[in-house]
Amino acid sequence: MTQHHHIENDEKYNGLTVNSGVTQPPSVNPYMKPRKRKPLPSAGELVEGILKGDVTTLSRAVTLVESLSPDHQTIAQEVIEKCLPYSGNSRRIGITGVPGAGKSTSIDVFGLHVLKDGGKLAVLAIDPSSERTKGSILGDKTRMEKLAIHPSAFIRPSPSAGSLGGVARKTRETIVLCEAAGYNNIFVETVGVGQSETAVHSMVDFFLLIQLAGTGDELQGIKRGIMEMADGIVINKADGDNIDRARLAQAQFRSALHLFPPTLSGWMPEVLCYSGYYELGIPEVWEMIDRYFKFVVENGYFERKRQEQARYWMYETIDEKLRRHFYANPEVEAMLREKETRVLSNQQSSFTAARDVLDFYFSH
Repeated sequence: MTQHHHIENDEKYNGLTVNSGVTQPPSVNPYMKPRKRKPLPSAGELVEGILKGDVTTLSRAVTLVESLSPDHQTIAQEVIEKCLPYSGNSRRIGITGVPGAGKSTSIDVFGLHVLKDGGKLAVLAIDPSSERTKGSILGDKTRMEKLAIHPSAFIRPSPSAGSLGGVARKTRETIVLCEAAGYNNIFVETVGVGQSETAVHSMVDFFLLIQLAGTGDELQGIKRGIMEMADGIVINKADGDNIDRARLAQAQFRSALHLFPPTLSGWMPEVLCYSGYYELGIPEVWEMIDRYFKFVVENGYFERKRQEQARYWMYETIDEKLRRHFYANPEVEAMLREKETRVLSNQQSSFTAARDVLDFYFSH
């Protein structure tokens, strides 16, 4: 290391010296060997591991599904295609509610109740992402303390960054992989802010809405279309001093449901009270879900809904591929920049600019 000359060390400054310092250690451990990245597994290897129920292989396959890399997507789609014949044999349950309603805590106790009778449970939690940093906390596992260590449970939080439709599609593909791995119960937890509910509703068999009592406006949820999607409404935190408020909210929700048009399934949504924290009323909630599945299987709605969902996701995938192809076109990208400048300078309207870009795209 080059020694710096300090003028203070000159002979004319007797009695004053400045140390030259010490050599800085390297910032990287010189004894550390570079880790070799594991080679990408083949689709056949992944499918074999998934069908055996290997959690590590399943996790790796889900990571490929969520990846934006074209190479990863190619392998992921091949894996999904091969797993498709082994899927469709689970109960898919969507769980939603406003933030703070106790979704994760409820899933923890619901999941343990389901696993008492055997079987396996996969929890797919869509976690909200920051609009600024695109980061997610992915903290759902920390609130599912018992399920997180249960050998028959698989918990997979996914960030909602990017297009919500894309996240939902990846969640639906993950459901196929989990079913092929032998998970006969699938819980899909939504972000809970009113945007992901429609997408999740289109991939589950039963949609459970968790509400709270004593929050000021008990019937606030009726103003939202989410109430019409719910197959069951449960009022959480019905314990202690809150029991009377929960029962009042239960009566109000029951009355309100009679104002909605009949459901396509013919099922009349039920309203129940329970406490996730104190684990009260959990068996009753699951008995309601059992009654629903028995009802829709017998009247044929269950199979019709699964078919309708498959068709819906085919068209959703087409829309997404077209959108991606459109914006990836370099000529379109250049024209968009030009049109954006014209729109911002009031030389052209937004609508004619969009029409010109689309006309150019489809003519090429």
